[in-house]
Amino acid sequence: MKIGLDAMGGDYAPNAVVEGAFDALGQLPSGDRIVLIGDNDRIRKKLALLDADPSLFEILPTSQVIEMSDHPAKAFSQKRDSSIAVGFGMLKSGLIDGFASAGNTGAMMVGASYTVNVIPGVYRPALAALIPNVNGKSSIILDVGINPDSKPDVLLQYGMLGTIYAKHVLGIKEPTVGLLNIGKEEAKGSAAVKAAHELLNENNEVSFRGNIEGHHLFTEEMTDVIVCDGFVGNVVLKMAEKFYVIARSKGIIDNFFDRLNFEVVGGTPVLGINENVVVGHGISNRTAIMNMVLQTRDVVHADLAGKIREAFGA
Repeated sequence: MKIGLDAMGGDYAPNAVVEGAFDALGQLPSGDRIVLIGDNDRIRKKLALLDADPSLFEILPTSQVIEMSDHPAKAFSQKRDSSIAVGFGMLKSGLIDGFASAGNTGAMMVGASYTVNVIPGVYRPALAALIPNVNGKSSIILDVGINPDSKPDVLLQYGMLGTIYAKHVLGIKEPTVGLLNIGKEEAKGSAAVKAAHELLNENNEVSFRGNIEGHHLFTEEMTDVIVCDGFVGNVVLKMAEKFYVIARSKGIIDNFFDRLNFEVVGGTPVLGINENVVVGHGISNRTAIMNMVLQTRDVVHADLAGKIREAFGA
């Protein structure tokens, strides 16, 4: 397995990225490799400071960086020797098995949609995030930011995509699916959510348990897969991250709150595209980068993109 890592992505790149890659390497099987894509001199300088043997990694030099402030589509098309563009080129060519970056999320989505492409039959790809419950288990919520206004058929597919992830990455045999809404009743919610409820209820490929409400989140009543549009999902994700910050500020040390820390999760996979791609937080530190690499390992090992292609007949 080869995991491509954007060494220039994130506010603390390349230092935090190289540090995280070095830590992740110790948790990968000996045959797995990490390909560091970015500024050759800066990568090697950081490896030297870590007293790390450069031969432990593959280093692919690039001369450009897509900055966080860059326009995603324009930068991706104009900066063809950027770490993100080169990474997607390698992924499309089969030179790496998965690609991860904490860089410009918009540019990552451009690459995901137009370089490796959306799987035929998938209407819209989704960003999927893990959220814990108080019993120590985790659920997957999608979408958390790509599509803020999703149509009913897209929400139906989120249930299908989330089910595939829960089965093959989380190891849940029969994942349950819930639609995040303002009430349990079928008649509650927006027109799109009510129509999505009907579609999910009629679909035999998901184990739909109906609507779930905000007070079900983080509890044992939370379903394995939580379906919502990207607007709602992003609010839930950012709120969960803030819970961790508040808990630590008040001196609360608890495993549940620790699992709300984005550093522990590392990144969010993009579901519905032809290859395995994981997007990290822009402020990712050493620990977050390490876990982003390990998250990429998990989705590659599960052949998640392949399982989705198979499910959609592509």
